Amino acid sequence: MRSSFWLTAALNVLTAYAATTPSRTVKRQSSPFASAENGQFSINGSEFRFVGTNAYWLPFLNSDEDISNTLANMSASGITVVRTWAFNDVTSIPENGTWLQLIANGTTQVNEGPNGLQRLDKLIELAEQHNIYVLFSLTNNWNPTTTAATFTRRNDNATTTPLPRNFLSNDYGGMDAYVREFGVTKQHDEFYTNETIKDIFKNYTKQIVSRYASNSRVFSWELANDARCNSSIAASSSCNTNTVTSWHADVSKFIRSVDPNHLVSSGNHGFLCPDCPKLFPVTPSARPSPAPGQRRSVVGVMTKARLLRDIADKRRKARAAEPAEKREGVKIRGRWASGETKRQSSVGTAFDGSQGVDSQDILNIPDIGFGSFQLFPDQNSYTLGTAGDDNSQGQITTQNTFNQTVQEGVNWIQQQAASAQAVGKPLALTGFGLVTQDNALQFVPFNSSTPALGTAPSTRKRQQSTLGVGVTDSQRDSAYTAWLTAGIQAGVSGLLQYQWSSNGLATAPGTFVQGTTSGGTLGQSPNDGYATLGQDQNNEQGIYDTGLLEKDLMWTADFVRTSSDTPHARNVRTTALTLEARALGGGRQRLNYFDWN
Repeated sequence: MRSSFWLTAALNVLTAYAATTPSRTVKRQSSPFASAENGQFSINGSEFRFVGTNAYWLPFLNSDEDISNTLANMSASGITVVRTWAFNDVTSIPENGTWLQLIANGTTQVNEGPNGLQRLDKLIELAEQHNIYVLFSLTNNWNPTTTAATFTRRNDNATTTPLPRNFLSNDYGGMDAYVREFGVTKQHDEFYTNETIKDIFKNYTKQIVSRYASNSRVFSWELANDARCNSSIAASSSCNTNTVTSWHADVSKFIRSVDPNHLVSSGNHGFLCPDCPKLFPVTPSARPSPAPGQRRSVVGVMTKARLLRDIADKRRKARAAEPAEKREGVKIRGRWASGETKRQSSVGTAFDGSQGVDSQDILNIPDIGFGSFQLFPDQNSYTLGTAGDDNSQGQITTQNTFNQTVQEGVNWIQQQAASAQAVGKPLALTGFGLVTQDNALQFVPFNSSTPALGTAPSTRKRQQSTLGVGVTDSQRDSAYTAWLTAGIQAGVSGLLQYQWSSNGLATAPGTFVQGTTSGGTLGQSPNDGYATLGQDQNNEQGIYDTGLLEKDLMWTADFVRTSSDTPHARNVRTTALTLEARALGGGRQRLNYFDWN
Protein backbone atom coordinates (compact mmCIF):
# COMPACT_ATOMS: atom_id res chain seq x y z
CA MET A 1 0.00 0.00 0.00
CA ARG A 2 2.02 2.90 -1.29
CA SER A 3 1.58 6.65 -1.20
CA SER A 4 -0.88 7.54 -3.94
CA PHE A 5 -0.29 9.78 -6.91
CA TRP A 6 -3.93 10.87 -6.88
CA LEU A 7 -3.57 13.41 -4.05
CA THR A 8 -0.74 15.34 -5.64
CA ALA A 9 -2.52 15.19 -8.98
CA ALA A 10 -5.78 16.39 -7.42
CA LEU A 11 -4.14 19.38 -5.81
CA ASN A 12 -2.43 20.25 -9.08
CA VAL A 13 -5.74 19.97 -10.94
CA LEU A 14 -7.38 22.24 -8.37
CA THR A 15 -4.50 24.73 -8.63
CA ALA A 16 -4.49 24.59 -12.42
CA TYR A 17 -8.22 25.14 -12.59
CA ALA A 18 -8.03 28.06 -10.17
CA ALA A 19 -5.24 29.59 -12.22
CA THR A 20 -7.36 29.50 -15.39
CA THR A 21 -10.67 30.45 -13.78
CA PRO A 22 -11.47 34.04 -12.74
CA SER A 23 -12.06 34.36 -9.02
CA ARG A 24 -15.57 35.00 -7.81
CA THR A 25 -16.19 37.70 -5.25
CA VAL A 26 -17.89 36.59 -2.07
CA LYS A 27 -20.20 39.39 -0.99
CA ARG A 28 -20.60 38.78 2.71
CA GLN A 29 -19.14 39.91 5.99
CA SER A 30 -15.88 38.21 6.84
CA SER A 31 -16.34 35.33 9.31
CA PRO A 32 -13.99 32.60 10.52
CA PHE A 33 -16.86 30.10 10.31
CA ALA A 34 -17.45 28.26 7.06
CA SER A 35 -20.55 29.63 5.35
CA ALA A 36 -22.40 29.13 2.10
CA GLU A 37 -23.67 31.72 -0.34
CA ASN A 38 -24.32 31.79 -4.09
CA GLY A 39 -23.38 28.16 -4.46
CA GLN A 40 -19.93 28.39 -2.87
CA PHE A 41 -18.22 28.07 0.49
CA SER A 42 -16.66 31.05 2.20
CA ILE A 43 -14.24 31.43 5.10
CA ASN A 44 -13.02 34.83 6.27
CA GLY A 45 -14.74 36.46 3.31
CA SER A 46 -12.93 34.42 0.66
CA GLU A 47 -14.13 31.54 -1.48
CA PHE A 48 -13.05 28.21 -0.03
CA ARG A 49 -12.52 25.11 -2.19
CA PHE A 50 -10.84 22.05 -0.81
CA VAL A 51 -9.47 18.59 -1.38
CA GLY A 52 -9.85 16.55 1.79
CA THR A 53 -9.88 13.06 3.19
CA ASN A 54 -11.70 10.72 5.55
CA ALA A 55 -10.33 9.24 8.78
CA TYR A 56 -13.25 8.04 10.90
CA TRP A 57 -10.77 6.65 13.45
CA LEU A 58 -8.70 9.80 13.90
CA PRO A 59 -10.05 11.12 17.26
CA PHE A 60 -9.77 7.65 18.79
CA LEU A 61 -6.05 6.99 18.30
CA ASN A 62 -4.10 5.93 21.37
CA SER A 63 -1.94 9.04 21.71
CA ASP A 64 -2.19 12.77 21.14
CA GLU A 65 1.13 12.59 19.29
CA ASP A 66 -0.37 10.20 16.75
CA ILE A 67 -3.30 12.53 16.12
CA SER A 68 -0.92 15.45 15.70
CA ASN A 69 1.42 13.56 13.37
CA THR A 70 -1.46 12.34 11.23
CA LEU A 71 -2.84 15.86 10.91
CA ALA A 72 0.65 17.17 10.15
CA ASN A 73 1.03 14.67 7.31
CA MET A 74 -2.38 15.62 5.96
CA SER A 75 -1.51 19.30 6.07
CA ALA A 76 1.85 18.71 4.40
CA SER A 77 0.02 16.89 1.61
CA GLY A 78 -2.32 19.83 1.02
CA ILE A 79 -5.36 18.47 2.87
CA THR A 80 -7.47 21.22 4.45
CA VAL A 81 -10.59 19.30 5.58
CA VAL A 82 -10.85 15.93 7.29
CA ARG A 83 -14.14 14.10 7.81
CA THR A 84 -14.45 11.93 10.90
CA TRP A 85 -16.92 10.42 13.36
CA ALA A 86 -18.24 12.43 16.32
CA PHE A 87 -19.92 9.33 17.75
CA ASN A 88 -18.74 6.06 19.27
CA ASP A 89 -21.69 4.20 20.76
CA VAL A 90 -21.22 1.09 22.92
CA THR A 91 -23.60 -1.31 24.67
CA SER A 92 -21.18 -1.93 27.53
CA ILE A 93 -18.22 0.08 28.76
CA PRO A 94 -15.03 -1.37 27.23
CA GLU A 95 -11.95 -2.09 29.33
CA ASN A 96 -9.67 -0.33 26.84
CA GLY A 97 -10.05 2.26 24.12
CA THR A 98 -12.42 5.14 23.72
CA TRP A 99 -16.19 5.42 23.79
CA LEU A 100 -18.49 8.43 23.63
CA GLN A 101 -21.96 7.13 24.49
CA LEU A 102 -23.27 4.09 26.35
CA ILE A 103 -26.62 2.85 25.03
CA ALA A 104 -27.88 0.09 27.32
CA ASN A 105 -30.66 -0.91 29.72
CA GLY A 106 -33.09 1.64 28.33
CA THR A 107 -30.81 4.61 29.05
CA THR A 108 -27.88 6.50 27.58
CA GLN A 109 -24.74 7.91 29.17
CA VAL A 110 -22.31 10.32 27.54
CA ASN A 111 -18.64 9.90 28.43
CA GLU A 112 -17.04 13.28 29.08
CA GLY A 113 -13.80 11.80 30.38
CA PRO A 114 -10.31 11.58 28.87
CA ASN A 115 -11.31 8.52 26.82
CA GLY A 116 -14.57 10.19 25.80
CA LEU A 117 -15.47 13.64 24.52
CA GLN A 118 -12.05 14.93 25.48
CA ARG A 119 -10.71 12.98 22.51
CA LEU A 120 -12.80 15.21 20.24
CA ASP A 121 -11.52 18.23 22.16
CA LYS A 122 -7.95 17.19 21.48
CA LEU A 123 -8.65 16.63 17.78
CA ILE A 124 -10.07 20.13 17.42
CA GLU A 125 -7.14 21.63 19.33
CA LEU A 126 -4.58 19.88 17.12
CA ALA A 127 -6.52 20.57 13.91
CA GLU A 128 -6.24 24.27 14.76
CA GLN A 129 -2.47 23.92 15.05
CA HIS A 130 -2.23 22.25 11.64
CA ASN A 131 -4.73 24.55 9.91
CA ILE A 132 -7.19 21.78 9.10
CA TYR A 133 -10.96 21.96 9.38
CA VAL A 134 -12.98 19.07 10.80
CA LEU A 135 -16.23 17.85 9.27
CA PHE A 136 -18.01 15.95 12.06
CA SER A 137 -20.54 13.23 11.24
CA LEU A 138 -23.05 12.60 14.04
CA THR A 139 -24.20 9.03 13.36
CA ASN A 140 -24.03 6.21 10.81
CA ASN A 141 -26.67 4.39 8.80
CA TRP A 142 -24.66 1.15 9.02
CA ASN A 143 -24.08 -0.94 12.15
CA PRO A 144 -24.12 -4.71 11.54
CA THR A 145 -23.87 -6.96 14.59
CA THR A 146 -22.77 -10.26 13.06
CA THR A 147 -20.12 -12.49 14.58
CA ALA A 148 -16.77 -10.82 15.02
CA ALA A 149 -15.07 -10.69 11.65
CA THR A 150 -11.65 -11.96 10.74
CA PHE A 151 -9.56 -11.09 7.74
CA THR A 152 -6.43 -12.38 6.10
CA ARG A 153 -3.60 -9.91 6.09
CA ARG A 154 -1.64 -10.11 2.89
CA ASN A 155 1.55 -10.49 4.96
CA ASP A 156 0.12 -13.39 6.98
CA ASN A 157 -0.57 -15.88 4.21
CA ALA A 158 -3.36 -18.16 5.45
CA THR A 159 -3.63 -16.94 9.04
CA THR A 160 -6.53 -14.81 10.20
CA THR A 161 -6.71 -12.02 12.75
CA PRO A 162 -9.83 -10.80 14.57
CA LEU A 163 -10.93 -7.29 13.76
CA PRO A 164 -10.90 -5.26 17.00
CA ARG A 165 -13.65 -2.86 18.05
CA ASN A 166 -13.67 0.39 16.07
CA PHE A 167 -11.57 -1.08 13.26
CA LEU A 168 -14.43 -0.79 10.75
CA SER A 169 -16.33 2.42 10.11
CA ASN A 170 -19.60 0.62 10.91
CA ASP A 171 -18.40 -0.51 14.36
CA TYR A 172 -19.00 2.77 16.18
CA GLY A 173 -22.71 2.30 16.83
CA GLY A 174 -25.11 4.46 14.89
CA MET A 175 -28.79 4.52 13.99
CA ASP A 176 -29.41 0.83 14.55
CA ALA A 177 -27.84 0.97 18.02
CA TYR A 178 -30.68 3.31 19.00
CA VAL A 179 -33.29 1.16 17.26
CA ARG A 180 -32.12 -2.06 18.93
CA GLU A 181 -32.35 -0.48 22.37
CA PHE A 182 -35.37 1.80 22.10
CA GLY A 183 -37.32 0.65 19.04
CA VAL A 184 -40.78 -0.86 19.24
CA THR A 185 -40.86 -2.76 15.94
CA LYS A 186 -37.04 -2.91 15.72
CA GLN A 187 -37.15 -1.65 12.13
CA HIS A 188 -34.51 0.73 10.80
CA ASP A 189 -36.84 3.58 9.90
CA GLU A 190 -37.93 3.91 13.52
CA PHE A 191 -34.82 6.03 13.86
CA TYR A 192 -36.56 8.55 11.60
CA THR A 193 -40.08 8.28 12.99
CA ASN A 194 -40.01 7.13 16.63
CA GLU A 195 -40.23 10.30 18.73
CA THR A 196 -38.46 8.72 21.71
CA ILE A 197 -35.49 7.71 19.58
CA LYS A 198 -35.41 11.10 17.89
CA ASP A 199 -35.33 12.86 21.27
CA ILE A 200 -32.54 10.61 22.55
CA PHE A 201 -30.48 11.27 19.44
CA LYS A 202 -31.13 15.00 19.73
CA ASN A 203 -29.93 14.90 23.33
CA TYR A 204 -26.61 13.40 22.27
CA THR A 205 -26.37 15.74 19.31
CA LYS A 206 -26.97 18.77 21.52
CA GLN A 207 -24.10 17.82 23.81
CA ILE A 208 -21.73 17.51 20.87
CA VAL A 209 -22.90 20.53 18.88
CA SER A 210 -23.11 22.93 21.83
CA ARG A 211 -19.62 21.91 22.93
CA TYR A 212 -18.11 23.33 19.71
CA ALA A 213 -20.68 25.93 18.72
CA SER A 214 -18.14 28.73 19.10
CA ASN A 215 -15.20 26.91 17.54
CA SER A 216 -14.58 27.87 13.93
CA ARG A 217 -12.25 24.90 13.34
CA VAL A 218 -15.36 22.74 12.93
CA PHE A 219 -16.23 22.97 9.26
CA SER A 220 -19.77 21.62 9.52
CA TRP A 221 -22.13 19.14 11.15
CA GLU A 222 -23.14 16.12 9.09
CA LEU A 223 -26.43 14.64 10.26
CA ALA A 224 -25.58 11.06 9.34
CA ASN A 225 -23.32 9.03 7.12
CA ASP A 226 -25.28 7.58 4.18
CA ALA A 227 -28.79 7.82 5.68
CA ARG A 228 -31.33 5.73 3.78
CA CYS A 229 -34.29 3.41 4.38
CA ASN A 230 -32.40 0.14 4.18
CA SER A 231 -29.65 -0.74 6.60
CA SER A 232 -28.24 -3.49 8.76
CA ILE A 233 -31.78 -3.81 10.11
CA ALA A 234 -34.69 -4.09 7.70
CA ALA A 235 -37.00 -1.12 7.26
CA SER A 236 -40.78 -1.11 7.21
CA SER A 237 -42.60 -1.14 3.89
CA SER A 238 -43.81 2.40 4.56
CA CYS A 239 -40.34 3.97 4.58
CA ASN A 240 -39.92 6.29 1.61
CA THR A 241 -38.13 9.45 0.56
CA ASN A 242 -40.49 11.67 2.56
CA THR A 243 -39.67 9.67 5.70
CA VAL A 244 -35.96 10.41 5.39
CA THR A 245 -36.44 13.99 4.20
CA SER A 246 -38.76 14.83 7.12
CA TRP A 247 -36.16 13.57 9.58
CA HIS A 248 -33.50 15.75 7.95
CA ALA A 249 -35.73 18.80 8.20
CA ASP A 250 -36.47 18.18 11.88
CA VAL A 251 -32.93 17.47 13.05
CA SER A 252 -31.24 20.16 10.93
CA LYS A 253 -33.64 22.76 12.37
CA PHE A 254 -32.83 21.51 15.87
CA ILE A 255 -29.07 21.73 15.34
CA ARG A 256 -29.29 25.21 13.90
CA SER A 257 -31.29 26.30 16.96
CA VAL A 258 -28.43 25.08 19.16
CA ASP A 259 -25.59 26.26 16.93
CA PRO A 260 -26.35 28.98 14.35
CA ASN A 261 -22.66 29.41 13.52
CA HIS A 262 -21.98 26.20 11.63
CA LEU A 263 -23.25 24.74 8.41
CA VAL A 264 -25.33 21.56 8.49
CA SER A 265 -25.23 18.92 5.76
CA SER A 266 -27.00 15.65 5.21
CA GLY A 267 -24.20 13.16 4.50
CA ASN A 268 -26.48 11.09 2.24
CA HIS A 269 -25.24 9.16 -0.77
CA GLY A 270 -26.79 11.49 -3.34
CA PHE A 271 -29.57 9.25 -4.66
CA LEU A 272 -32.05 11.20 -6.78
CA CYS A 273 -35.74 10.63 -7.43
CA PRO A 274 -37.34 12.92 -10.03
CA ASP A 275 -40.74 11.20 -9.72
CA CYS A 276 -40.97 11.15 -5.92
CA PRO A 277 -43.35 13.54 -4.12
CA LYS A 278 -41.48 16.56 -2.77
CA LEU A 279 -41.64 18.17 0.66
CA PHE A 280 -39.33 21.00 -0.45
CA PRO A 281 -39.84 21.39 -4.20
CA VAL A 282 -37.32 23.40 -6.17
CA THR A 283 -38.70 26.43 -7.96
CA PRO A 284 -36.77 27.21 -11.16
CA SER A 285 -35.22 30.65 -11.00
CA ALA A 286 -32.96 32.77 -13.15
CA ARG A 287 -29.32 31.90 -12.67
CA PRO A 288 -26.75 34.66 -12.03
CA SER A 289 -24.54 35.74 -14.88
CA PRO A 290 -21.38 33.65 -15.18
CA ALA A 291 -17.95 35.01 -14.40
CA PRO A 292 -15.94 36.40 -17.31
CA GLY A 293 -14.65 33.62 -19.52
CA GLN A 294 -17.19 31.08 -18.27
CA ARG A 295 -20.29 29.75 -19.95
CA ARG A 296 -23.69 30.15 -18.42
CA SER A 297 -24.50 26.86 -16.73
CA VAL A 298 -27.67 25.17 -17.85
CA VAL A 299 -29.36 23.76 -14.77
CA GLY A 300 -32.87 23.15 -13.66
CA VAL A 301 -35.19 20.93 -11.71
CA MET A 302 -34.40 17.26 -12.26
CA THR A 303 -37.28 15.52 -14.00
CA LYS A 304 -37.72 11.95 -15.18
CA ALA A 305 -38.02 13.05 -18.79
CA ARG A 306 -34.74 14.97 -18.54
CA LEU A 307 -33.07 12.04 -16.82
CA LEU A 308 -34.20 9.62 -19.51
CA ARG A 309 -32.86 11.91 -22.20
CA ASP A 310 -29.53 11.99 -20.37
CA ILE A 311 -29.61 8.20 -20.10
CA ALA A 312 -30.12 7.70 -23.81
CA ASP A 313 -27.46 10.26 -24.72
CA LYS A 314 -24.80 8.94 -22.34
CA ARG A 315 -25.42 5.31 -23.27
CA ARG A 316 -25.21 6.10 -26.96
CA LYS A 317 -21.88 7.86 -26.50
CA ALA A 318 -20.56 5.09 -24.28
CA ARG A 319 -21.42 2.44 -26.85
CA ALA A 320 -19.83 4.47 -29.61
CA ALA A 321 -16.65 4.91 -27.60
CA GLU A 322 -16.33 1.27 -26.50
CA PRO A 323 -13.77 -0.74 -28.54
CA ALA A 324 -15.11 -3.71 -30.45
CA GLU A 325 -13.00 -6.23 -28.59
CA LYS A 326 -14.30 -7.59 -25.33
CA ARG A 327 -12.53 -6.38 -22.19
CA GLU A 328 -12.30 -8.15 -18.89
CA GLY A 329 -14.21 -6.51 -16.06
CA VAL A 330 -12.97 -5.62 -12.60
CA LYS A 331 -14.35 -8.21 -10.21
CA ILE A 332 -15.35 -6.88 -6.80
CA ARG A 333 -18.57 -8.32 -5.39
CA GLY A 334 -19.79 -8.81 -8.95
CA ARG A 335 -20.31 -5.14 -9.57
CA TRP A 336 -18.08 -5.01 -12.63
CA ALA A 337 -18.04 -8.64 -13.65
CA SER A 338 -19.48 -9.73 -16.98
CA GLY A 339 -23.05 -10.93 -16.67
CA GLU A 340 -26.41 -11.12 -18.29
CA THR A 341 -28.43 -8.02 -18.93
CA LYS A 342 -30.95 -7.40 -16.17
CA ARG A 343 -34.28 -5.69 -16.34
CA GLN A 344 -34.60 -2.89 -13.83
CA SER A 345 -36.54 0.31 -13.40
CA SER A 346 -36.28 2.72 -16.30
CA VAL A 347 -33.84 4.94 -14.41
CA GLY A 348 -32.01 2.60 -12.04
CA THR A 349 -31.96 2.18 -8.27
CA ALA A 350 -29.89 5.33 -7.71
CA PHE A 351 -32.68 7.38 -9.30
CA ASP A 352 -36.00 5.66 -8.53
CA GLY A 353 -36.42 6.37 -4.78
CA SER A 354 -35.96 2.75 -3.76
CA GLN A 355 -33.18 3.78 -1.34
CA GLY A 356 -35.51 6.19 0.44
CA VAL A 357 -33.38 9.20 -0.49
CA ASP A 358 -34.23 12.20 -2.66
CA SER A 359 -31.07 14.25 -2.24
CA GLN A 360 -32.36 17.32 -4.09
CA ASP A 361 -35.43 17.49 -1.84
CA ILE A 362 -33.16 17.17 1.20
CA LEU A 363 -30.80 19.84 -0.11
CA ASN A 364 -33.65 22.32 -0.48
CA ILE A 365 -34.44 22.11 3.25
CA PRO A 366 -33.79 25.66 4.58
CA ASP A 367 -31.45 24.51 7.37
CA ILE A 368 -29.32 22.28 5.14
CA GLY A 369 -26.38 24.47 4.14
CA PHE A 370 -24.77 22.42 1.40
CA GLY A 371 -25.17 19.23 -0.59
CA SER A 372 -23.22 16.03 -0.07
CA PHE A 373 -22.85 12.80 -2.00
CA GLN A 374 -20.64 9.72 -2.20
CA LEU A 375 -19.15 7.50 -4.90
CA PHE A 376 -18.31 3.85 -4.17
CA PRO A 377 -18.76 1.71 -7.32
CA ASP A 378 -17.66 -1.41 -5.41
CA GLN A 379 -20.79 -1.23 -3.28
CA ASN A 380 -23.41 0.82 -5.13
CA SER A 381 -24.79 0.97 -8.63
CA TYR A 382 -24.86 4.35 -10.37
CA THR A 383 -25.90 2.87 -13.68
CA LEU A 384 -28.56 4.71 -15.62
CA GLY A 385 -31.15 2.55 -17.33
CA THR A 386 -31.59 2.91 -21.09
CA ALA A 387 -34.99 4.32 -21.92
CA GLY A 388 -37.21 2.19 -24.07
CA ASP A 389 -39.43 3.48 -26.83
CA ASP A 390 -42.24 4.03 -24.38
CA ASN A 391 -39.96 5.64 -21.78
CA SER A 392 -41.32 3.24 -19.21
CA GLN A 393 -38.92 0.31 -19.29
CA GLY A 394 -35.15 0.23 -19.50
CA GLN A 395 -32.16 -2.00 -19.06
CA ILE A 396 -29.18 -1.94 -16.79
CA THR A 397 -26.17 -4.06 -17.66
CA THR A 398 -23.55 -5.34 -15.22
CA GLN A 399 -21.00 -5.74 -18.04
CA ASN A 400 -18.98 -2.67 -17.19
CA THR A 401 -15.39 -2.27 -18.23
CA PHE A 402 -13.07 -0.10 -16.22
CA ASN A 403 -13.52 2.87 -18.56
CA GLN A 404 -17.30 2.56 -18.36
CA THR A 405 -17.15 2.52 -14.57
CA VAL A 406 -15.03 5.65 -14.56
CA GLN A 407 -17.44 7.32 -16.99
CA GLU A 408 -20.41 6.42 -14.81
CA GLY A 409 -18.60 8.06 -11.91
CA VAL A 410 -18.10 11.18 -14.02
CA ASN A 411 -21.79 11.13 -14.97
CA TRP A 412 -22.77 10.75 -11.31
CA ILE A 413 -20.65 13.74 -10.31
CA GLN A 414 -22.09 15.90 -13.08
CA GLN A 415 -25.66 14.94 -12.15
CA GLN A 416 -25.03 15.85 -8.52
CA ALA A 417 -23.51 19.18 -9.52
CA ALA A 418 -26.49 20.03 -11.72
CA SER A 419 -28.88 19.17 -8.89
CA ALA A 420 -27.02 21.37 -6.40
CA GLN A 421 -26.85 24.25 -8.90
CA ALA A 422 -30.62 24.08 -9.31
CA VAL A 423 -30.98 24.58 -5.56
CA GLY A 424 -28.22 27.19 -5.44
CA LYS A 425 -26.12 25.63 -2.67
CA PRO A 426 -22.51 24.38 -2.57
CA LEU A 427 -21.75 20.71 -3.00
CA ALA A 428 -19.15 18.36 -1.52
CA LEU A 429 -18.21 14.83 -2.51
CA THR A 430 -17.74 13.56 1.04
CA GLY A 431 -16.38 10.14 0.19
CA PHE A 432 -15.16 8.27 -2.87
CA GLY A 433 -13.05 5.19 -3.35
CA LEU A 434 -12.11 2.08 -5.30
CA VAL A 435 -10.79 -1.19 -3.89
CA THR A 436 -7.36 -2.03 -5.26
CA GLN A 437 -5.76 -5.42 -5.76
CA ASP A 438 -3.41 -4.80 -2.83
CA ASN A 439 -6.39 -3.99 -0.58
CA ALA A 440 -8.76 -6.69 -1.88
CA LEU A 441 -8.30 -9.07 1.06
CA GLN A 442 -9.03 -6.28 3.52
CA PHE A 443 -12.22 -5.15 1.77
CA VAL A 444 -15.26 -5.18 4.08
CA PRO A 445 -18.46 -3.61 2.67
CA PHE A 446 -20.05 -0.85 4.76
CA ASN A 447 -23.04 -3.05 5.60
CA SER A 448 -20.98 -6.03 6.68
CA SER A 449 -18.42 -7.10 9.24
CA THR A 450 -17.15 -9.89 7.01
CA PRO A 451 -14.52 -9.51 4.28
CA ALA A 452 -16.13 -9.69 0.87
CA LEU A 453 -13.59 -12.07 -0.62
CA GLY A 454 -12.67 -14.33 2.27
CA THR A 455 -9.55 -15.87 0.79
CA ALA A 456 -8.00 -14.91 -2.52
CA PRO A 457 -4.77 -15.58 -4.35
CA SER A 458 -1.87 -13.31 -3.58
CA THR A 459 -2.04 -10.05 -5.48
CA ARG A 460 1.39 -8.76 -4.58
CA LYS A 461 3.01 -9.88 -7.85
CA ARG A 462 0.21 -9.03 -10.24
CA GLN A 463 1.19 -7.09 -13.32
CA GLN A 464 -0.15 -3.53 -13.24
CA SER A 465 -1.83 -4.04 -16.60
CA THR A 466 -3.75 -7.13 -15.45
CA LEU A 467 -7.32 -6.69 -14.25
CA GLY A 468 -8.04 -9.12 -11.43
CA VAL A 469 -9.67 -8.79 -8.04
CA GLY A 470 -9.88 -5.05 -7.61
CA VAL A 471 -8.20 -2.37 -9.70
CA THR A 472 -4.50 -1.69 -9.98
CA ASP A 473 -3.01 1.29 -8.17
CA SER A 474 -2.51 3.00 -11.50
CA GLN A 475 -6.15 2.47 -12.47
CA ARG A 476 -7.30 3.81 -9.13
CA ASP A 477 -5.21 6.92 -9.58
CA SER A 478 -6.53 7.37 -13.11
CA ALA A 479 -10.12 7.05 -11.91
CA TYR A 480 -9.57 9.42 -9.00
CA THR A 481 -7.97 12.01 -11.26
CA ALA A 482 -10.87 11.79 -13.72
CA TRP A 483 -13.46 12.10 -10.95
CA LEU A 484 -11.67 14.95 -9.21
CA THR A 485 -11.25 16.81 -12.48
CA ALA A 486 -14.92 16.26 -13.30
CA GLY A 487 -15.92 17.56 -9.88
CA ILE A 488 -13.75 20.64 -10.04
CA GLN A 489 -14.92 21.47 -13.55
CA ALA A 490 -18.57 20.93 -12.61
CA GLY A 491 -18.31 23.30 -9.66
CA VAL A 492 -18.10 20.81 -6.78
CA SER A 493 -16.50 22.83 -3.99
CA GLY A 494 -15.15 20.03 -1.82
CA LEU A 495 -13.80 16.56 -2.64
CA LEU A 496 -12.86 14.11 0.10
CA GLN A 497 -11.11 10.81 -0.64
CA TYR A 498 -11.90 7.71 1.42
CA GLN A 499 -9.76 6.92 3.31
CA TRP A 500 -6.45 8.13 4.79
CA SER A 501 -3.97 5.68 6.28
CA SER A 502 -1.11 6.15 8.73
CA ASN A 503 1.78 3.99 9.95
CA GLY A 504 3.90 4.00 13.08
CA LEU A 505 0.98 4.49 15.47
CA ALA A 506 1.02 3.69 19.18
CA THR A 507 -0.49 0.27 19.82
CA ALA A 508 -2.55 -0.79 22.83
CA PRO A 509 -4.37 -4.01 23.74
CA GLY A 510 -8.08 -3.95 23.09
CA THR A 511 -7.90 -1.02 20.66
CA PHE A 512 -8.07 -0.87 16.88
CA VAL A 513 -4.36 -0.03 16.55
CA GLN A 514 -2.61 -3.34 16.98
CA GLY A 515 0.69 -4.61 15.63
CA THR A 516 0.62 -7.00 12.69
CA THR A 517 2.53 -10.25 12.49
CA SER A 518 4.96 -11.82 10.01
CA GLY A 519 6.88 -8.64 9.36
CA GLY A 520 3.90 -6.34 8.86
CA THR A 521 4.04 -2.67 9.82
CA LEU A 522 3.41 -2.08 13.52
CA GLY A 523 0.71 0.37 14.46
CA GLN A 524 -1.19 0.83 11.21
CA SER A 525 -4.54 2.61 11.08
CA PRO A 526 -7.65 0.65 10.03
CA ASN A 527 -7.95 -0.56 6.45
CA ASP A 528 -11.42 -1.63 5.27
CA GLY A 529 -10.25 -2.01 1.69
CA TYR A 530 -9.90 1.67 0.76
CA ALA A 531 -6.89 2.84 2.78
CA THR A 532 -4.18 4.76 0.97
CA LEU A 533 -1.00 5.84 2.69
CA GLY A 534 -0.99 9.60 2.87
CA GLN A 535 2.78 9.74 3.22
CA ASP A 536 5.16 7.19 1.79
CA GLN A 537 7.90 6.83 4.38
CA ASN A 538 10.34 5.71 1.70
CA ASN A 539 9.76 8.61 -0.67
CA GLU A 540 9.71 12.34 -0.25
CA GLN A 541 6.24 13.93 -0.25
CA GLY A 542 5.27 15.77 -3.38
CA ILE A 543 7.60 13.96 -5.80
CA TYR A 544 5.85 12.51 -8.82
CA ASP A 545 6.38 8.94 -9.90
CA THR A 546 7.15 9.73 -13.53
CA GLY A 547 6.16 6.31 -14.78
CA LEU A 548 2.83 6.46 -12.98
CA LEU A 549 2.26 10.01 -14.18
CA GLU A 550 2.83 8.91 -17.75
CA LYS A 551 0.32 6.08 -17.35
CA ASP A 552 -2.19 8.47 -15.82
CA LEU A 553 -1.81 11.02 -18.60
CA MET A 554 -1.99 8.30 -21.23
CA TRP A 555 -5.24 7.03 -19.73
CA THR A 556 -6.67 10.54 -19.46
CA ALA A 557 -5.76 11.22 -23.07
CA ASP A 558 -7.47 8.01 -24.17
CA PHE A 559 -10.53 8.91 -22.11
CA VAL A 560 -10.75 12.36 -23.69
CA ARG A 561 -10.21 11.05 -27.19
CA THR A 562 -13.08 8.59 -26.89
CA SER A 563 -15.47 11.25 -25.61
CA SER A 564 -14.05 14.39 -27.17
CA ASP A 565 -17.46 15.65 -28.22
CA THR A 566 -18.55 16.28 -24.63
CA PRO A 567 -18.05 19.57 -22.75
CA HIS A 568 -16.52 17.63 -19.85
CA ALA A 569 -13.91 16.06 -22.11
CA ARG A 570 -12.91 19.46 -23.46
CA ASN A 571 -12.59 20.74 -19.88
CA VAL A 572 -10.52 17.69 -18.92
CA ARG A 573 -8.19 18.36 -21.85
CA THR A 574 -7.74 22.02 -20.93
CA THR A 575 -7.00 21.24 -17.31
CA ALA A 576 -4.83 18.24 -18.14
CA LEU A 577 -2.63 20.37 -20.37
CA THR A 578 -2.06 22.76 -17.49
CA LEU A 579 -1.50 19.84 -15.11
CA GLU A 580 0.98 18.31 -17.53
CA ALA A 581 2.94 21.54 -17.75
CA ARG A 582 3.09 21.82 -13.96
CA ALA A 583 3.81 18.16 -13.26
CA LEU A 584 6.49 17.73 -15.88
CA GLY A 585 8.32 20.97 -15.34
CA GLY A 586 11.90 21.24 -14.29
CA GLY A 587 13.54 20.40 -17.59
CA ARG A 588 11.97 16.98 -18.19
CA GLN A 589 10.89 16.15 -21.70
CA ARG A 590 7.31 17.10 -22.42
CA LEU A 591 4.85 14.26 -22.93
CA ASN A 592 2.80 14.54 -26.08
CA TYR A 593 -0.25 12.51 -25.11
CA PHE A 594 -2.49 15.54 -25.53
CA ASP A 595 -1.18 16.66 -28.92
CA TRP A 596 -4.02 15.83 -31.23
CA ASN A 597 -6.43 17.85 -33.33
